[in-house]
Amino acid sequence: MEELEIFFSQSSSAFKQARTAKRALDLAYGLLNCMGRHTLTGMLTASGQQFKDWSAAYRLFDGERMDVSQLFSVIRQELIHRQLSTYMPIYAHMDDTNTRKRGKNIAGTSWMRDPLGPPFHTNFIWGQRFIQLSISLPDHPGASQSRAIPVDFHHCPPVKKPKKTDAPIRWTFYKEKKKKAKLSGVGSDRIGVLRENLDRDGAVGRCLVLSVDGSYTNETVIKHLPHNTTLIGRVRKDCCLHELPNLNKTGAGRNRVYGIQIPTPEQIRQSDDYKWQKVEAWAAGKTHEFSVKVVPNIRWRKAGTKSLQLVVIRPLGYRLTRKSRMLYRRPAYLICTDPDLKIDELLQAYLWRWEIEVNIRDEKNLFGCGQAQVRKQIPVEKLPAFIVAVYAFLLLADHKTNSRQSKSELPRAKWYSLKSNQRPTTGDMINKLRTQLWARNVHINFSHFVNLQSSIKKYNNLANPTFSTLFYARK
Repeated sequence: MEELEIFFSQSSSAFKQARTAKRALDLAYGLLNCMGRHTLTGMLTASGQQFKDWSAAYRLFDGERMDVSQLFSVIRQELIHRQLSTYMPIYAHMDDTNTRKRGKNIAGTSWMRDPLGPPFHTNFIWGQRFIQLSISLPDHPGASQSRAIPVDFHHCPPVKKPKKTDAPIRWTFYKEKKKKAKLSGVGSDRIGVLRENLDRDGAVGRCLVLSVDGSYTNETVIKHLPHNTTLIGRVRKDCCLHELPNLNKTGAGRNRVYGIQIPTPEQIRQSDDYKWQKVEAWAAGKTHEFSVKVVPNIRWRKAGTKSLQLVVIRPLGYRLTRKSRMLYRRPAYLICTDPDLKIDELLQAYLWRWEIEVNIRDEKNLFGCGQAQVRKQIPVEKLPAFIVAVYAFLLLADHKTNSRQSKSELPRAKWYSLKSNQRPTTGDMINKLRTQLWARNVHINFSHFVNLQSSIKKYNNLANPTFSTLFYARK
């Protein structure tokens, strides 16, 4: 709680007035303490304001009372100046997500493809779409586990299509605006904004290594990368790649950009002309040994004149049980815009990208991102971003307090396995903060409860079942 309140005090420039900042902190506690749907009224009820005027909470997310970008600025500065090593690159990840909606009059909503639909049939949902950027916070350099901290959450609605009977100039304007509103175009703009913010925060000379999925590994993003930025993304197994051109020009005409064509990534994986290398990297809770093939200094028409390197990752074998047969995952094909980036750093940076998927799952399932019932354009953009910023504050507060854990920490339930490298889940963090909040407001001796539970050998004899129910409550 102390660290969370420190972050909000550092974000005073994001609010117009001190009482507005106090109201935002109360709503943040209501968000973390909410047991039901995470609407604005749910946050107000969870913070004990259900008998007060609720209109001020809705006005907080309308107009210029709160600048959400300043909240993310505090998160970036905390990561760059206090948490990340100065000699390490900044590892970031980008992905998009959809939030389901029902109202047809909500700003920025449209029909879009359901990513959870079956592969043999395309389903559609009515909702909103957002692009998120997160920065990795690894335990230490090299092969280690990492946690992604959100630093940007941007609403990117599609352009509304005009009617057939509208004037031709409206259709021309619609086509131009539609190109800019594509996810790849908006993603390219957000990468540029992140690079500018990092430079403004004092990370001018530090390289930004950005990991994306296949939907952003395209011409729109790669050709418009800002300075000192490296992109790692997946490509198709049948994409057309070329060697570097021969610079010994003999005849007239312009210089060649692409050399002779090389085999496709799938053909390289199956060929014996390219040797496998062993690389260690952290994934799925432990360090694995990956087999990769690296093809440096190649060209791709989607990247123009940029020199790239291709990485082919052999599928990992795994067993569902000790006695089951060996199963294999699919191979992966990566493109990196820095041909000199070390293979162990490249592979680990891309494997850390899984953490942004964890971010999006926690934001939706535990924090109810997208559940708030607002319709206007500005609240539709600000409220989900505020929820993501509170989530990032919670992650950073837990990271800072874990370095100085005391004996009065809430012990985990008995069914959790005792592992030395097991980090707390987001649910554990929410429970930890709730116990501190409830113990302070209900005047419970929290330290006595924890010490007593740790000393009891037979857990059938609980000191007070009511306290245990409160402290270990889950959504």
